[in-house]
Amino acid sequence: MSHQEIRGKFKIFFESKGHKWVESSSLLPSDPSVLFTTAGMQQFKSYYTDPSSASTLNVASIQKCMRTSDIDEVGDDSHLTFFEMLGNFSFGGYWKKEAIQYAYEFITKEMGLTIEQVSVFQGEGNVPADEESEKIWQEVAPGINVKKFARADNFWGPTGAEGPCGPTTEIYVNGMEVWNIVFNEYYQNSDGTLKPLETKGIDTGMGLERLAMVVQGKKNIFETDLFAFAKNVSRIVADHCRGIAFLISDGVQPSNKEQGYILRRLIRRVIIQGQDGNNLYELLNSVVQEYKPFYPNLDENKVTEVVKAEAEKLWKTLAKGLAELNKLESVDISTAFKLYESYGLPYESIKDSGKAKDLTREAFDMEMQRHREISRAGADKKFGGHGMTGEASDPIKTRLHTATHIIVVALEKVLGQKLPQAGSDINTERLRFDFKFPRKVTSEELKQAQDMANEIVDKDLPVTCEEMDLQAALDSGASAFFKLKYPPRVKVYSIGKPGDWYSRELCGGPHVTHTGEVGHITITKEESVSGGNRRIRATIE
Repeated sequence: MSHQEIRGKFKIFFESKGHKWVESSSLLPSDPSVLFTTAGMQQFKSYYTDPSSASTLNVASIQKCMRTSDIDEVGDDSHLTFFEMLGNFSFGGYWKKEAIQYAYEFITKEMGLTIEQVSVFQGEGNVPADEESEKIWQEVAPGINVKKFARADNFWGPTGAEGPCGPTTEIYVNGMEVWNIVFNEYYQNSDGTLKPLETKGIDTGMGLERLAMVVQGKKNIFETDLFAFAKNVSRIVADHCRGIAFLISDGVQPSNKEQGYILRRLIRRVIIQGQDGNNLYELLNSVVQEYKPFYPNLDENKVTEVVKAEAEKLWKTLAKGLAELNKLESVDISTAFKLYESYGLPYESIKDSGKAKDLTREAFDMEMQRHREISRAGADKKFGGHGMTGEASDPIKTRLHTATHIIVVALEKVLGQKLPQAGSDINTERLRFDFKFPRKVTSEELKQAQDMANEIVDKDLPVTCEEMDLQAALDSGASAFFKLKYPPRVKVYSIGKPGDWYSRELCGGPHVTHTGEVGHITITKEESVSGGNRRIRATIE
């Protein structure tokens, strides 16, 4: 079954169930709190709190989406930047029984698949278990395997913010979650408490790429016909070409800020991966031809024009540096900095080459700061390692960097132990850090850490910097944020007042001067990365 057939069956099925078909909205959302449209429900968000504003109670759509929080994971079997989300939504038109029946019927009859198991919310704290969904599943599919999970896995809601929320039920096929159904029956207040919604709503999401994978019997999403255009290219290139074509067609231009920064990064990653000239333009044209029947605004000429202009800028700046990089088999921190200092080759270009596997942003920034202190010539420059490309660290990244320190300490206080750090990454949208911990951090613990972090922000504590000998810094109680080889002289950033530090860390910066500059912190996700390593993602407002 081709992706064209899957799309058609989904549309016809839900129209037959009384849903109005709504075309995909732009990747550029009207909601200023997010950088891109990340889910099918975003264009219907207001209807859940004000159903009377909707022209119809039941709708369905296939929404183009963009998520960049997982950009560094692109290339495995399941992570993407651009993807499509199939969804059916109701704003008081129907409830759990119909939503579950529709999902079961579409998966088993229309797609011809077998559901291995489903999951439901087991209840947690003052929120009762979703016994109704479990009962409905047993009625719809007698004997079905029903798993029960806590709030971290089977309850959707805005972390640290207000909005509709509720328990979820998830459908698994071939060991993979393919459909998530959210039952919005509560409203989460700003303090985290819940109150019942007057009008309950349905919000579902099913990734087209995952569905195509199981329907077509493929081992991973890149083997599906959605990527038929990408012959003999890497997964990163295949993913990024889709994102580039859709972003440009939706009006994004390469720049050093927000959406434009993401587009520039995608284009440059594709070129660094070895795709240039006619090969790249043929790939992008193939994307347009594959998807234009469903997204008429895709514009081959516009896409080619923008990418050509960006490629010319990149090559003029980086040609010599890339030539030197290509001569090397591997790159350490010292070599990476030389490539930056001599040729303006940015951190992303070096990291994305695959030749600097152990290089981290934190180490790169620290090395750059060390050289600037030696030369005494960089006092008026910004951190960030983006060099001559004009992508210097902006205030958002500075705020996110300080927020990372604040969250780590808050989490350590909640969990009652030091958390060895295993890596960190910051972009213009979010912060991310990895740490060693033997189990999943509960939603209650995350909430406590988030609240503690925001208390520190609200106190507007001073952030001060001292330069001292490495051993003296360690003797003073400063923590080494990463396992780095530190220089003899280091900078120690402290949050709080002398004798009453909230945190005290060895770090190359950059940092704000007072915690109040950080803004409200929201922990958006906690997940497992690999054996014994956990990952936290967070945003600021």
